[in-house]
Amino acid sequence: MDVTHLLESASLLVPEGIATENDITVRDVWDYLAHDEWQIALSLLEEFGNGHPLPLAFWEQLAEAAEQLRLERSATWCHWRCSEIRNGMIRADLTLRSATEARRKTPIAGHGVLRPMWDVGNLSPTGDTAVSIAGLWVEGTPSLEPGGRATVRLVPLTPSHWTHVTSGQRINMHEDRTVAGTAVVLEVHLPAAAMPTT
Repeated sequence: MDVTHLLESASLLVPEGIATENDITVRDVWDYLAHDEWQIALSLLEEFGNGHPLPLAFWEQLAEAAEQLRLERSATWCHWRCSEIRNGMIRADLTLRSATEARRKTPIAGHGVLRPMWDVGNLSPTGDTAVSIAGLWVEGTPSLEPGGRATVRLVPLTPSHWTHVTSGQRINMHEDRTVAGTAVVLEVHLPAAAMPTT
């Protein structure tokens, strides 16, 4: 499918009547598509996903369009959002330990490259702490310095390890045996398959 069709298909998945923070609607996206302004249309469609849950197909189509347009950062972000839908997502306020307190001396890349271990309260069969891996995306900045603080998005590698995590819970980040940072959970979004039935 070409870029225009991908973006048109994605826009059809946005519920009618919703708008971005800047009052942009799907009609505005269609105007940009009519003038072959694909990059602007893609950026606007990404904004719809910031405030409204949209289906996996929406993000898959945006990811493919971004790849065809060679917009690496947008493609990475859209693939990340696909992972959030499949595996769930935890938003948290993370504070890294300073370079004098922890092993890390360099900034963390903010775009989902790092997959640290997290102590979310699970225990091993022997009663020891069992850590769980989650990818990390830093919101609003390309990197996070040692000692820095930012809102992060976590995508669990094994979603079932995270189903008991709740807002307000403190979790520790590890890159080795020592604590590299501490986060306070702000939001928990389980994958559809893990959501409790009513």
